[in-house]
Amino acid sequence: MKYLSEYRDPATVKKLTQAIANITTQPWRIMEVCGGQTHSIIKHGIDQLLPEAITLIHGPGCPVCVTPLAYIDKALAIAAQPEVIFCSFGDMLRVPGSQLDLLALKAQGADIRVVYSPLDALELARQQPDKQVVFFGVGFETTAPTTALAAYQARQSGVMNFSLLVCHVRVPPVMQALLNSPNQQVQGFLGAGHVCSIMGYHEYVPLSEQHKIPIVITGFEPVDILHGLYLCIQQLEAGRFEVENQYRRVVRLVGNEPAQALLQQVFAVVDRSWRGLGEIPLSGLALKPEFAEWDAEQRFAVDSIATQEPAACRSGEVLQGLLKPSQCAEFGKTCTPEHPLGTTMVSSEGACAAYFRYRR
Repeated sequence: MKYLSEYRDPATVKKLTQAIANITTQPWRIMEVCGGQTHSIIKHGIDQLLPEAITLIHGPGCPVCVTPLAYIDKALAIAAQPEVIFCSFGDMLRVPGSQLDLLALKAQGADIRVVYSPLDALELARQQPDKQVVFFGVGFETTAPTTALAAYQARQSGVMNFSLLVCHVRVPPVMQALLNSPNQQVQGFLGAGHVCSIMGYHEYVPLSEQHKIPIVITGFEPVDILHGLYLCIQQLEAGRFEVENQYRRVVRLVGNEPAQALLQQVFAVVDRSWRGLGEIPLSGLALKPEFAEWDAEQRFAVDSIATQEPAACRSGEVLQGLLKPSQCAEFGKTCTPEHPLGTTMVSSEGACAAYFRYRR
């Protein structure tokens, strides 16, 4: 509790809020990339403490939210097989597919289980050799190493009744795509600290230089976020554009090199479709050919499934920062956590879920 209190200290929050007000001379629009940061901002009312000139834009940094509908339908098709035990993180169970979600399929009798790690699913495969155990691997570079480790260990130990449905995505390419968009409104970024704890932040330097935009790697507590905002606004006011690391207690420039080496051994970088955003070049991770025997898409022949996103849900605009959740006509009416139209209302890191919980 002492550790948390240090980064939620009211006196420090007040000091940073005043410091931001003192240096702000014009309007600025800053995007926090990570959904965890979004929830912290809305939960603690950080955006309401800032000068009116500062607008926070919620970005596409929720891995559940950006998982495309086609992959949900692939997961449902695999999980419906009678010989399959389908394993996933809990957030994915209520993400709507084109017809139903994994939780509804579980209620119909499918063997769908929540696990805390893909290694739990691998161990289940060892214990249940007569079943096909499948793990649904989603998330950014933060969770990808454990998926890679499960694939590596399965291959090393010859566990052939285990496979992975992989839909991991990468942060720098989506930031590039947002900055290349004709609707781009972002003037500065708060970078996702947990992603950078794995990958470092050297990849952001050319992005900052190309688009002349400051990027501050930031943590998730109120003091982290306010300090990150202060550093970002300080750069904007001075006309600078650099990559700064506010989250020094966790993040290094080079990141976690053993984890990166494992990712390179198991995964290939591929183009990936993002829910609500479309296909983004080189933004995904897929199993390399040498791990094809553990690729659930190939094992269950679901790689051809392609599903169109529903027109009613405006989560794509929310994920691009073009629309606040409360500005959607369906928010809190036809779209609620119990009956979501899209992923941003379901995920624990989704912007719509944050607004529904803390800001109605």
